Amino acid sequence: MSEKPVSLMPVPEGYDHWLGELKARIHNAQQQAARAVNRELVLLYWQIGQDILQRQTAQGWGAKVIERLAHDLRTAFPEMKGFSPRNLKYMRAFAQAWPDAPFVQEVLAQLPWYHQLALLDKLPSQEARRWYAAQAIEHGWSRNVLVMQIETRLLERKGQAVTNFDARLPAPQSDLARESLKDPYRFDFLGLTEEAQEREIENALVKHVIEFLLELGAGFAFVGRQVLLNVGGDEFFVDLLFYHLKLRCYVVIELKGGAFKPEHLGQLGFYLTAVDMQVKAEQDNPTIGLLLCKSKNTVVAEYALRDKAQPIGVAEYQLIESLPEELQTSLPSIEQIERELGGEDE
Repeated sequence: MSEKPVSLMPVPEGYDHWLGELKARIHNAQQQAARAVNRELVLLYWQIGQDILQRQTAQGWGAKVIERLAHDLRTAFPEMKGFSPRNLKYMRAFAQAWPDAPFVQEVLAQLPWYHQLALLDKLPSQEARRWYAAQAIEHGWSRNVLVMQIETRLLERKGQAVTNFDARLPAPQSDLARESLKDPYRFDFLGLTEEAQEREIENALVKHVIEFLLELGAGFAFVGRQVLLNVGGDEFFVDLLFYHLKLRCYVVIELKGGAFKPEHLGQLGFYLTAVDMQVKAEQDNPTIGLLLCKSKNTVVAEYALRDKAQPIGVAEYQLIESLPEELQTSLPSIEQIERELGGEDE
């Protein structure tokens, strides 16, 4: 009689739990090893870039030396990618953009090389590069997400919604709440035209909830759509309900297909009261409201919010917007970069 396959053999009590712990430790070790390799690679590229800069400046070496260096390095290290002429020029640009060695070692080395290329190609100022680098590290953005956030101008939109948070929320929660909202919100990913109606937009946002959460930003967790609230026997439905993990509060989002009107805040305020009374737990902070409309008069929105006792923000949404020319850049695709790093012809 043949023995049972190893996978069908009985295991002692506690084995499955132990196996789970081992898998987690192995996965963690793999991640740490990958981060260590990435750190050393980024620092090596920075040092090579510094060497090229110093020799070209001090000794007057021309651009042709990079072609020769690329040939010699690829000959010496045929198993290594990354020594194409184009990538060596990126190393020089990287070192030139970041002359502060401690900052490169302590901060930038946490990001993969492809992220560094995105920061160099997409952003003209060091201040903006520092901000996006910090955000990418904090939130664990992939290169594609980083590029998307740059192209949709997250830095310019973050914290720009009209709110009454300073007057209605204690510090520092008011600052965090304000920075958690944007204006405008970009819903390009929905593929809808400007004629789309509120319910159509709402349906599409739920269908594309992952993209929607990415646009909302870090901390938002989706709770539900058309959430039923029974008040005194009457039924009311919240368009979209979220929970913000950092603010520790529910966030009610209402969509309006037209321009902002002060009376919109009355309905939203009622929903906030109902959520606070029926949904919010004792340990949760007061519910926040976000009214998203197609357009708004900022002064009107500021006036309308002044006498509201609840924390509310007002922002616009955009369904379709073409990128300005300066952001329709020549950033190569991942495939193009990989071909370059491998020394292949495009």
